Amino acid sequence: MALYLIGDIQGCNSAFERLLAHIDFSPSRDTLYVLGDLVNRGPDSAGVLRRLRTLQGAAYCLLGNHDLHLLAVAQGLRKAHRKDTLDGVLHAPDRQDLLNWLRQQSLALQVRHHGVTVLMVHAGVLPAWTCEKTMALAQEVQTVLRGPDYADFLAHMYSNLPDQWDEGLQGNARLRLIVNALTRIRFCDAQGRMEFDTKEGLAATPAGFTPWFDAPGRRTVGDTVAFGHWSTLGWLGRSDVLSLDSGCVWGGCLSALRLEAPDGHGRLHHTLLQVPCEQALALGD
Repeated sequence: MALYLIGDIQGCNSAFERLLAHIDFSPSRDTLYVLGDLVNRGPDSAGVLRRLRTLQGAAYCLLGNHDLHLLAVAQGLRKAHRKDTLDGVLHAPDRQDLLNWLRQQSLALQVRHHGVTVLMVHAGVLPAWTCEKTMALAQEVQTVLRGPDYADFLAHMYSNLPDQWDEGLQGNARLRLIVNALTRIRFCDAQGRMEFDTKEGLAATPAGFTPWFDAPGRRTVGDTVAFGHWSTLGWLGRSDVLSLDSGCVWGGCLSALRLEAPDGHGRLHHTLLQVPCEQALALGD
């Protein structure tokens, strides 16, 4: 049995199909963890969702910011962006089945692999949160999204504030901060205040901030955190962080990471497997 982590698919269903073939994925033998942003900007978001639904029990998915955006647009709570490619889902005959399946997905996942804890989120975690705290906070949002009143939260989900964790936060403000941390964070300061304007790589780190995974005192530093979201960061394979958004939808690759047994120091071995995007294949013809 092999365990794979897959970065942002973003509607690139053809690349996803080729990646599954490349890793010789068998749903009866192997397990996938998809790190969010299943949909949008690529050509076939509906195809991605249908493929993942058929792999239920062998594939576990996170919600990313684009997935939440789809849910909000479908409820009429958010206007589609000019570059969105969500019509294939919004006008699909099985639209409601796809959307209902999507909102049952997770904001964080955790697995023990050969004795090593791997925490999976779409974007990152705040430095004050432990692995256990992250899972508990994700569950708060998941309960709302899976419940009958989920549209009420989606209507209040979009704001950059509050931008710093406070245990006393309640209601939509608390849920919004959890979502922003798990699906949007790239940089934060030493106090855990999030910065949302900068979308470039490490060379563009704003003054007074660090990448969230280098924040001083980060309480998940003893675990391995896997995430996507940050295509301009690219592949990062440290013992404590694994970054897997390789920008397939922007002309890069779609990446899968096969987790293997740890070494004598408790660090997971892993193998990176990639397939090129459709654009790259077309240029090679």
